[in-house]
Amino acid sequence: MLLAPMILSGQRSKPKNDSNYDERMLHFGFSMGLNTMDFNIKLSEEAVANGITAETVSLKPGINIQIVSDFRPTTYLDVRFLPGVSFGQRNINFYQNGVLINDKQKLESSFLEFPLSLKYKGMRLNNSRPYIIGGLNFRYDLAGKKEYDEQQEIYLRLNRADLYYEAGAGIDIYLPYFKLTIEAKMSNGLRDILVHEPAPGYPQYANSIESMHSQIWILSFHFE
Repeated sequence: MLLAPMILSGQRSKPKNDSNYDERMLHFGFSMGLNTMDFNIKLSEEAVANGITAETVSLKPGINIQIVSDFRPTTYLDVRFLPGVSFGQRNINFYQNGVLINDKQKLESSFLEFPLSLKYKGMRLNNSRPYIIGGLNFRYDLAGKKEYDEQQEIYLRLNRADLYYEAGAGIDIYLPYFKLTIEAKMSNGLRDILVHEPAPGYPQYANSIESMHSQIWILSFHFE
C-alpha cells in the first residue's frame, strides 16, 4: 500500500520533448563509442597434431567515431548509413601442450567502415523508444600490412578488406534539443582475414590457423 502511489506516479505520462528532427524524412548526427575486438580462430590439423593452440587474450578497448545519416521511409523503420573510423587491437598467444611459446602477436587495426543498417523502432513511451537494428558493414583496415616487418616479432598478417553482418539493440532518449541514442551491437566478419603466407623463418604460426574471423562488440552513443 505504501508503494502504490510511487507505482502509479511512474505510469503517468510525462511532457514529451517534441522536436522536428525525428519527423524529418532525412536527418543527420554524429556518433562516438567504444569497441572490443576479438578473433574466432579455427586451428589447422597440423596444429592439433603438434599440440599447438592459439587464442585471443588481453582484449583492448578501442574507439569508434562516425557520422549518422538517417532516412525514415515509414514511421517505425529507418535506413541508416554511418561512415566513420574505428581503432582497436587484438593480442594472440600461442601455446604448445599447454606451455606458452609466443605472446608477442599484437595485431592493431585502423578501420574505415561503411555500415548500412535497418532500424526497426518500437512505440514511443514518454521520452524513450526501444529499437532493434541489423545490417552489413564493409570495413577496410588501414593498418593491415602488405609485407612482414623484420624488425618486429609479429608473424601474422591480416587482409585489409572484410564484410561484416551486424545485429544489436538500443534505446532512443528524447531530450529538449536533440536525441541521445545508446546502442549495443555485435559485428561478425564473413571472410577469413588471415593472410596464409607464413613469415620467413616462422611458418608454424600462420600454418597453425586454418581460418580466422573477426568479431567486434560495440557500444555507441549517437547524437541526432
